Amino acid sequence: MFRFSRAYFALTVVLFTAEVLIALYVHDAIIRPYAGDLLVVILLYCFIKTFVDTPPLKTAIAVLLFAYLVELSQYLNLVKHLGLQHSRLANVVMGNSFEWLDMVAYTLGAILIVLVESAAQKRKVRRVIQNIEL
Repeated sequence: MFRFSRAYFALTVVLFTAEVLIALYVHDAIIRPYAGDLLVVILLYCFIKTFVDTPPLKTAIAVLLFAYLVELSQYLNLVKHLGLQHSRLANVVMGNSFEWLDMVAYTLGAILIVLVESAAQKRKVRRVIQNIEL
């Protein structure tokens, strides 16, 4: 179950770098808020898969539920209720404004994960079959 995947680690680093660059340099109404949310779900998925060999669908669902939970905490103003409204780190990590479109972006990120992992699995199966036939 526990293992280190260099491929997922590399993806995690690339996605984290993309997220940081978006946060620092992109100040628009689409890429920063929505593409960033879509990518953060994929980033968390890759981070988990770096260290744990879990089924892709279950992992994607778990990450999606976590993202929903974070968004719910924004709806409930959890940062304020915890007295962390002046903490820049708490506001960046937990966020402070609920938006339904964020939920859509998280969901699209999870769907993308499942589609890509499914396609990758099909390619692996085809390679195994081709090797058997040779």
